[in-house]
Amino acid sequence: MKKIELEIVALSHSITQTHSYAVVLGEMHGLRRLPIVIGGFEAQAIAVALEHMQPSRPLTHDLMKNFMNAFGVELQEIIISDLQEGIFYSKLVCYTEHDTVEIDSRTSDALALAVRFGCPVYTYEHILESAGILMDDAGTPKKTNKAEAVGGEDPAAVSHEDLSSLNLEELQTLLGEVLEQEDYIRAISIRDEINKRK
Repeated sequence: MKKIELEIVALSHSITQTHSYAVVLGEMHGLRRLPIVIGGFEAQAIAVALEHMQPSRPLTHDLMKNFMNAFGVELQEIIISDLQEGIFYSKLVCYTEHDTVEIDSRTSDALALAVRFGCPVYTYEHILESAGILMDDAGTPKKTNKAEAVGGEDPAAVSHEDLSSLNLEELQTLLGEVLEQEDYIRAISIRDEINKRK
């Protein structure tokens, strides 16, 4: 089967499930999007790596990367290989100097590792066909397939009004508090608001 390369185009609150997020993957050379519902912890792990944040202690996915590096295991690619009853299945394709191994993984964990290793993410046509959303050139959905769009509002947009009422000093204090609580998704919104004012 021909592999289709994807990239992370958005990370947002899911409108279909409470306390969940959606990571939206986009076709590298096309207009289709693949939304995948993930948990809050995994969303934070992806956001931390995307934004090049440095937590005070390694997160679980950082530990995995450090462990793999220490033993000479390189993550070559991620393949979102199957979709059954709304659940995505993924494989980590890892190699050492002697062997290549495919390891079963939750898709959210696979994506968190892919961002850390900078490796490509792939899927197959039948998965994009059944769960993908076709976008037009302006970035709006043309049609939705069997799976409904899960991408809701962007967390930055949701909290933007709250943040705009705070002054720079209050934003810096709030940023310190949310980083201490390891709420990295909210930290990104606050940091963007601070940068906008500088």
